[in-house]
Formats: sequence, C-alpha cells, structure tokens
Amino acid sequence: MKNGISLLIVFFCATIFAQQTTFKFDFGGSTVENGFIPINSTSKFDKKIGYGFMDISGLKSDDNGGNALKGDFITSDKPFYFSVIVPEGNYNITLNLGDSKGTSETTVRVENRRLMLNDVKTKKGEILEKQITVHVKDSIIRNQNGTQIGIVKLKPRERKYLHWDNLLTIEFNDRAPKVCSVIIQPNKTAKTIYITGDSTVVDAQYEPWASWGQMLPYFFVPNDVVIANYAESGETLKAFEDRHRIDKIWNKIKSGDYLFIQFGHNDQKAGNSTKSGYRKRLKEWISKARELRAIPVLVTSMNRRVFNKNNKIVNTLDDFPDAMREIAKEEKVDLVDLNALSKTLFEAMGPEKAKKAFVHYPANSYPNQPTALADDTHFNTYGAYELAKCVVKSIVDQNLPLKKYISKNYKTFNPNNPDDVEKFHWPESIFMETVKPDGN
Repeated sequence: MKNGISLLIVFFCATIFAQQTTFKFDFGGSTVENGFIPINSTSKFDKKIGYGFMDISGLKSDDNGGNALKGDFITSDKPFYFSVIVPEGNYNITLNLGDSKGTSETTVRVENRRLMLNDVKTKKGEILEKQITVHVKDSIIRNQNGTQIGIVKLKPRERKYLHWDNLLTIEFNDRAPKVCSVIIQPNKTAKTIYITGDSTVVDAQYEPWASWGQMLPYFFVPNDVVIANYAESGETLKAFEDRHRIDKIWNKIKSGDYLFIQFGHNDQKAGNSTKSGYRKRLKEWISKARELRAIPVLVTSMNRRVFNKNNKIVNTLDDFPDAMREIAKEEKVDLVDLNALSKTLFEAMGPEKAKKAFVHYPANSYPNQPTALADDTHFNTYGAYELAKCVVKSIVDQNLPLKKYISKNYKTFNPNNPDDVEKFHWPESIFMETVKPDGN
C-alpha cells in the first residue's frame, strides 16, 4: 500500500521525474491509443517509471474492442488508487469514464479524499469526458531558482498522508467505477484558493472524519479555480507560523489568488485569548496577503455540537468569532460567517439529528473500534459537505467575486433545511482510523 512507500524513495523519484508534468494514460486492455501509456490491471506503482496503482488486487481490465481509447477500461469492486510522480503545482486531469457496452457509476477523489466528482453515472454504451483541477504540494520551500530555503515542519502523522508525498494520487470509487483514460497536464492560469485552518478544515485522510475544506473543490469550476488546502489538525495561528505552513503559502501565492483563514478552535484553548496574539497575527496575515496582491477572506469557526435545554447552540468559542468579525470590518476584508451559518444549520437539525453530522458512531462501526465514538467537534463526511455548502452559500449570497466560479454542482442551500442525510452519497475510502484528530 501507499503508506509503505519510503519518503526517501519518493523524494528520489521526484528528482528524477521533476521535468515531466504531462502524462497520457490509456486504461484497459491490449489496444492502446497512439501517444498514450498503456495501463492495465497489473500496472503496480513502480518508482522507476513513476506511476501505477498502489494496490492491484481486485483490479480488472476489460476490453470491448473498437475505439482504442474508449473501448476498454479498468474497474474494481473496491476503491482503487492511481499515483503519478509530478512536481508540485496545479494540474488539469481529463478523465474518460464509462463502458462502451455497459453502464458505470464513478466517484473521483484525489489525495486525502478531496472530493472532485460525485456519483458520475453513465448510460449503457456512454463514455463521459470529465475534467478536474488539482493542487499538488510538497513540504519544501524554494526560491525562484528552485533551491530549498526552508521546509514545512510536518507532524509524524502527516508523513502518512497522501498529500505530502510528492505523488498525485487519484481515488476511483463507487458501485461500478470504470476508467478508460487519464490525461494530466499543468495548469498555469487557475486562481488558487489557499485554505488555512485546523482539524475542522483539513483534508482528512481517514474515514469517518472529514472537514469542509476537502469538500469545497466539488463546488468550483475546474480549470478556472483550484483549491489548495494547507490546513492541519491541532493548529493555531501561531503554530501555523511556527511550522512554516504559512511561509510555504507566502512562497507560492500569486497575484489574484485567495487566502481563506479559519482559526479559533485551538486558539481558544486554556491560557489563550483573542488578545494574546490572535488579532495581531490575523492583521499581519491580511497585510501580507495584500502585499502579495492576493485576496484574504476570513472564515469564522463553526460551532460545536453543544446545545442548551432549549435546543439552542451554546457558544463554546469565547470571543474568537466576534474578534474575526471585528477585524473583517476594520480591515475591510470579506467574511464568511460560518459560525452563524453553522448555528442555524445545527439548530435546524436539533441535538439528536445533529449527531449524524458529527463523528458519532456505535462501537464496532469501523475496524478496531471497540468503543463508541462521540465527538462533538469533528465532522463526518455528511457534516463536512453541509458546512462546505454553507461556505459556498455565503460566497453566492454576498455576491463575492468568487461567485462566478461556483459550479452547477451547487444549486441553492438553506441551512434551515439541511439535506437529508439518508440521501447523502459517499462511498467510503479504504483508509480508516478511529483515533481522534489533533485539536480541541
């Protein structure tokens, strides 16, 4: 499995293949489209060639004949992962999904379960071309000549993540995923939305945990915009600086890009207050973003699942949301008030139904889970999806410039009327862990 690949080997491979950024892969049987690299069910990841499947067990190549590119495909009855060594940057990925003689149903996620395509169904004989745009990152901070000048201080648990490993990894999932081809090309023009925050924002690798940041890409038009989520569990504004995560962003962000900032849950821990550096750092980040001609956007921290006897949400974040609102006004910065929107959302759900949005599961719901999970801070995939829709709703309702990049995947959303959890579609990934993420 991917977690077993040595970081040293991956860094070595990344050096060798650093110049190659465009790939054309023909998935399936023996017929191969001219100019494409053949990929079949035995194409296991190989550090020497720089691409392949992390696990080939259960993979099946199917060739219907006819068109070399679209007449064959690879499928499996479980999620499968295809990785390619590419340098950090933004990439357009063009996918041909479907079956020239049958039907298909495919969900596509990248890196740490970052949602890109959801429940793409094809009719019998139909092949659909879909495009996604993906941000690939590494932990090295470089100067303009490519020389290392710093490094992000990763936590031990991050070294197992799929988004710091110098690989672009695509997860194919759902009831009948059928992949005919994958084309990877650099995207040099997309606006990049850099996201900073904590465990409520991070691209969570393991089921059942999830955060709104990893759902956000689904709601934006590919090619024009790409989401670059740099959030990490347990982080405060100060820790984000101390570990050089924000330095990595300052090193990469360009004119016209966005910087979303959501901190509060961990900053609010005992001994900290909005007066102990929180306001000062927020203003410094806003100033730096503007200096680099990027656009800062503040996001207030969402509420925890804490209700009073009248079934109203109790504020457990002290004055951190208010401090961010005040700074937004003072600095004339756009604000996504996720704190207010989440209050409406959770109160509409009520104390019991709100458990369906958080990591609340009886014992043995997941492997190696002998006791129940009851976490009122961290979200499952449904909760993360609903919060992402709250973020998009705020962008649309305020008519922010990003509104023109919202995709048709977003219809309308009313937090007073949450989506039916029973109709929420999320085929689970193979990576599961019941250890609570870092953070408060």
